[in-house]
Amino acid sequence: MHPRPEGIDLAARSRARRRALQALYAWQMSGSSMKSVIDQFRHEQDMEVADLEYFEDLLRGVEQHVAELDEALKPYIDREVEQIDPIERAALRLAAYELKHRLDVPYRVIINEAIEVTKRFGADHGHSYVNGVLDKLAAQVRGAEKKA
Repeated sequence: MHPRPEGIDLAARSRARRRALQALYAWQMSGSSMKSVIDQFRHEQDMEVADLEYFEDLLRGVEQHVAELDEALKPYIDREVEQIDPIERAALRLAAYELKHRLDVPYRVIINEAIEVTKRFGADHGHSYVNGVLDKLAAQVRGAEKKA
């Protein structure tokens, strides 16, 4: 879908994912429009050191595909999507978007980043839950890549 650009700043991508998780959390909790959430985060100082284009792609992608992403997650979760802890739900939606729509990013990177942001912002064992769900989703969505 997206060609792999040369010279990607991986640290900036990681920061973009962290900010995207926080923005997605805010979007889920506030009911604000994604546009207003993006605008609010864009004005924060440390967005300068994140990959702003990637940040916006993640958020617009999740917003545009949220029903499809939730449906893809459903077979691998033990409750309704809306009952999942909001941080874990945000991490799962972000990673599901990347797994399905950002084929330029290796699935291992997506899962590792989701685990890291969940460890940082989520409940004590939330990262284990996120890891289990995403591992199963990756096997289904990125089966060929996972076997390679």
